[in-house]
Amino acid sequence: MSDQNPYEKLGVSEEASFDEIQDARNRLFEQHSSDAKHLEVIEAAYDAILMDRLRMRQEGKIKVPERIRFPELRVQSPPKESPTPREQSPAWLQRMLDQPTPADILLPGAWFLGLSSISLFYPEGGDQVLQLALVVGIGTSIYFLNRKEGKFGRAVLFTLGSLIIGLIVGGLVGSWFLSQISFITLETNQFSTVVTFILLWLVSSFLR
Repeated sequence: MSDQNPYEKLGVSEEASFDEIQDARNRLFEQHSSDAKHLEVIEAAYDAILMDRLRMRQEGKIKVPERIRFPELRVQSPPKESPTPREQSPAWLQRMLDQPTPADILLPGAWFLGLSSISLFYPEGGDQVLQLALVVGIGTSIYFLNRKEGKFGRAVLFTLGSLIIGLIVGGLVGSWFLSQISFITLETNQFSTVVTFILLWLVSSFLR
């Protein structure tokens, strides 16, 4: 069989069509499926025929269908790189974060906007107005947090934590910020109260 040319090895004529060559190769593969060495000879003959047809195509002697793939083109395309998955948030953070509806954002926002307005535009009441506004703000935050999952203790804990952080950060930032802007007539406690309301709104809207 080694003295035969590739066409003879596949049992086809040199004028055979590509479909005939393909059919002959597949038929021989089925006949000699258990003989690995024979399969290599068949595949080598098939590749040699394709190379010969490629040369003839390049010389303009034949036209090869586009669906034919030649041996030198049988290069495995590099595997598509799967898009790098976005780094997911930690499980504990996913359990805390909520996916609020517009109503879950706007309704608490309306409450805290009103309380912020009272804190800013009714300073004549002094600290009593701010304290009352904070009490209402605490109750509002607890209500909106608790109604999501019915965990009252969790709602109280988040609200109190936000209250403390808001007052501390608001007081520190406010003392510096207000000293830089002379045309704003606000007290530091008013500024820190508004910052606290913003934080309470974020917590009651985006945490569960």
